[in-house]
Amino acid sequence: MSNSLRVLLGLLVVSLFALVVTGNALYSQLVYLLVFLVAGSWVWSRLALRGVQVHRMTRLQRAQAGQILGERFVIRNNSRIPILWLEVEDHSDLPDSRGSRVFTRIAGRQSQFYLSRTRLLNRGSFTLGPTKVLAGDVFGFFQVSSTFVAEKSLLVYPYMVDLHTLPNPAGFLIGGEALRRKTHQITPNAAGVREYVSGDSMSRIHWKSTARRNHLMVKEFELDPKAEVWLFLDMYEHAQAVLPTADRFSADMFWIDSEKTVLSPSTDEYAISITASIARYYLIRARAVGLVSSALDAEVLTPDRGSHQLEKILEFLALVKAKGEIPFHTLLAREAQQIPRGSTVVLVTPSVDPQIAISLDQMMSLGLHPVVILLDAESFGGLPGTMQVMDTVKSMHIPVCRIENAADLAKSLNQWGNATSVSQISRIGL
Repeated sequence: MSNSLRVLLGLLVVSLFALVVTGNALYSQLVYLLVFLVAGSWVWSRLALRGVQVHRMTRLQRAQAGQILGERFVIRNNSRIPILWLEVEDHSDLPDSRGSRVFTRIAGRQSQFYLSRTRLLNRGSFTLGPTKVLAGDVFGFFQVSSTFVAEKSLLVYPYMVDLHTLPNPAGFLIGGEALRRKTHQITPNAAGVREYVSGDSMSRIHWKSTARRNHLMVKEFELDPKAEVWLFLDMYEHAQAVLPTADRFSADMFWIDSEKTVLSPSTDEYAISITASIARYYLIRARAVGLVSSALDAEVLTPDRGSHQLEKILEFLALVKAKGEIPFHTLLAREAQQIPRGSTVVLVTPSVDPQIAISLDQMMSLGLHPVVILLDAESFGGLPGTMQVMDTVKSMHIPVCRIENAADLAKSLNQWGNATSVSQISRIGL
């Protein structure tokens, strides 16, 4: 009950008491007026939302952290009774959603719309709704509300930076022995033929086998081991670190496109952003990319090429949580046995565990080419020891990059890639 309604009811009680005591006709008229005002306001409020519809529309179902989400809200009054005031409340779980508005009047059989622009700060899956509308009488004595359920959801991919160069360890060349793993991509390794099925490309038809068997036959291909890139993402819960999150966004920063306003100061968010950026870098260059993560139990996305593989990786990274129970060195030792010789393995971790060096040595003995990106856990409020791990990795002649909190990811990774590539060229005498 609103304060104004309490005052009105109190005035009505006083008027009734005065009427009974004095019998004055003035009090009688005042009682009728107050009763009419209360009853009329109540009836008006009951009719306020009859025929009201709210629709929210957006062109995006998938977006990237750091982008601006534009939504169009349409409020339509299908009844003939005008709405004197209307409040729209956006109850979406999208952080910092800016869809709430207040309207002073919507005439009968008319509609109004407005645009909402929200900066996407967090990766994940979010519902665009529910949307609640409130209305009432002109005096605000009574309020009614109606809730419209969410019609759409939004998947926000991790924040990604543009990379122009990354270190290419020795042996990172197209070619090599055939790997017994089928792929939809066309590679130099033909594995055999099979019958044509609807949807197969005509360019894959093997005409000699077709003529011999008198029905369409298509070629099957296998992945090339030396074109594979494996990304290892450390989501071991006890290795992560996070600083207290301040207000990363304000109206004054609305148009600033800076990763400082996107990435929270936590090792897992930085690691996920780096992993997504590297996956996109290699997939654009037609490499077969796979992903291994220690989230909960070990999760593996087998290597493949193309935009479909990038979409699978980004969907996984959009939802992954740093709740892993497997230490990173254990994950490396277990999964390295399954990776073909000649593959590049990119490790993204905040771990300061010295046993990682043992796992790296095991990888090299298996013919793999590791690359390490270390998140400086101490700069995120975690344990010290990143520099010691980095020195050990350098002594093994493995490319390594250290990323601190609030670092410019694009600048740091591109400078490191350029420096590492020049160093490798000078070592082989080119």
